[in-house]
Amino acid sequence: MPSMTRRTVACALGLALATGGALAQTPATAAGKDWPTKPVRLVIPFPAGGSTDVVGRLIAEKLSQSLGQPVVVDNRAGAGGTTGSDLVAKSAPDGHTFLMGTSSTHAIAPSLYPKLPYAPATDFAPVTLLGTATILMVVHPSVPAKNVTEFVALAKSKPGEMMFGSTGNGSVSHLTAEYFKSVAGVNMQHVPYKGDTPMTLDLVAGRVHVAFGTAVAFLPHVQGGKLNALAVTDAQPSPVAPNVPTVAASGLQGFEALQWFGLLAPANTPPGVVSRMHAEVAKALQLPAVRTKLQGLGMQIVAGGPEQFGSFMRAESTKWGKIVLDSGAKVD
Repeated sequence: MPSMTRRTVACALGLALATGGALAQTPATAAGKDWPTKPVRLVIPFPAGGSTDVVGRLIAEKLSQSLGQPVVVDNRAGAGGTTGSDLVAKSAPDGHTFLMGTSSTHAIAPSLYPKLPYAPATDFAPVTLLGTATILMVVHPSVPAKNVTEFVALAKSKPGEMMFGSTGNGSVSHLTAEYFKSVAGVNMQHVPYKGDTPMTLDLVAGRVHVAFGTAVAFLPHVQGGKLNALAVTDAQPSPVAPNVPTVAASGLQGFEALQWFGLLAPANTPPGVVSRMHAEVAKALQLPAVRTKLQGLGMQIVAGGPEQFGSFMRAESTKWGKIVLDSGAKVD
């Protein structure tokens, strides 16, 4: 399976941070100097309170200041993020509607949904990959497993009895769990929710046993002793959870999954607008308060440009397509 580690992402895309200032002076960007002329809508295709929402609202606040127009967050949850994504795909390409896309909406969905209403590769203009986020494998304290090896043994001793929660059918948390099931050779029941918040509430209450999700959603509960972190799905240990081993180092060699967040516009949005938006986001991501907040949530900032983001999404789509095929994952 092709692998896109955090180090690879940083090497391939991090150069854009150094060139963010130059982008603001290009002819393409100059063509968008009079934009925006009205409030900008940022569609979050997941419920309020989840990881995508937290990142999106933070960026929207800073963009509202730098663009001189309000950037209004519009949560349009449903169908693993595809409802809100389809809304943006069909919006006017006038530079006033953008999407917070993720692994779920633009890497997993093309292989998982046989009748996806939008084409991720052609219906959107990539703007920037904001960054990647640590995914934690956590269990409720009632689960008698202190590490991945013990959890796999427990799940094998109770085939079909362990229940895993996800943020929805087709979400990265869903497919990461399916990937884990396939590699570990275990059978678990899927319980989909509509976003991070309801899934986490049921996980903390012990209604589901295990879940894969972002540090944004899980770390406060791990630190509070309400959940136990067994592993991270990064290729290397995560700075936000340095004492938590990787799944790969816990016996499932080669296992790696990343959550990522990116900004996209409808296809045919003026290049000048795309360039300026990328430059403004890159500047926002360099603000000390923003960097501290995002890094504290387990996110590695990238801020890659449109071309690099497009290439990254194609590689991720190939990787997750293979995971969907190998795992036999279906939309429930």
